[in-house]
Amino acid sequence: MAEYDEFSLFADNAAEAGLTYDGPPTVRRVEHDGISALVWGDGEPELVLVHGGAQNAHTWDTVALALDRPLVALDLPGHGHSAWRDDHDYRPATNAAAIAAAIEALGPQAQAVVGMSLGGLTCLAVADERPDLLRRLCLVDVTPGVNSEKSADIRAFVSGPEYFESFDEILERTVQFNPTRSESSLRRGILHNAHELDDGRWSWRYDRFRMESIEDADFGMAPLWDVIGRSTMPLLLLRGALSPVVDDADVAEVERLRPDAEVIVVDDAGHSIQGDRPVELARLLDGFVPRP
Repeated sequence: MAEYDEFSLFADNAAEAGLTYDGPPTVRRVEHDGISALVWGDGEPELVLVHGGAQNAHTWDTVALALDRPLVALDLPGHGHSAWRDDHDYRPATNAAAIAAAIEALGPQAQAVVGMSLGGLTCLAVADERPDLLRRLCLVDVTPGVNSEKSADIRAFVSGPEYFESFDEILERTVQFNPTRSESSLRRGILHNAHELDDGRWSWRYDRFRMESIEDADFGMAPLWDVIGRSTMPLLLLRGALSPVVDDADVAEVERLRPDAEVIVVDDAGHSIQGDRPVELARLLDGFVPRP
């Protein structure tokens, strides 16, 4: 079995991003009512980060290192170390109650919630039910305008094999679908997002039962546009310049509903801005969320 310590790879994250590394950061894993999370730092969390579908809380590691601020990175239901739902339903509205409870328990004073892809849509659903928990909201390369066409590459990757004969096989497929990422970062990502079985095969950690359809056009997106229209918290939309998931029409609709929203295009970034441009993402979040 491959050796894996989820807290042993931070030096590699820092080196690849050109960050100063003075030793292991203070990070611990906690759990609240089925939701697992990484708590960074000892102070009151200033941000809550929510990853995308088929990802996990470690997708934010380099961003967290660059920020060097107390924060919480959550594992969505059915992802990472969080519990799987019996009904395998991971739509934003279904995720919202568990994520809201985790935010309230682990980051109640957070000045911003940052949601990427499915995590961003889930945060919009949280905003509909518990707007008090979202003092600021940053959406990372997602709007309710996502559909099956825009997310075709994501869905193709997620709907791949359930099992892989070796680590090299799962790495090969991951590299194929992530051309903007370095192989070293993808290796780390797989170690966090997959696990080796007793027979030597590898499988993803997330619940694949419903993940194949999480970006379908009938995913219940339309009401989330209304949530944006009703929202009042400061809103930042980050768009990956190389990503097809957010298009000009989506940006125009965000700006129509929320003329005060800030929209920033991140150059040289695909859908996973936190993977492609983590230090730049940290800089943008620092500008959006003032330090105390």
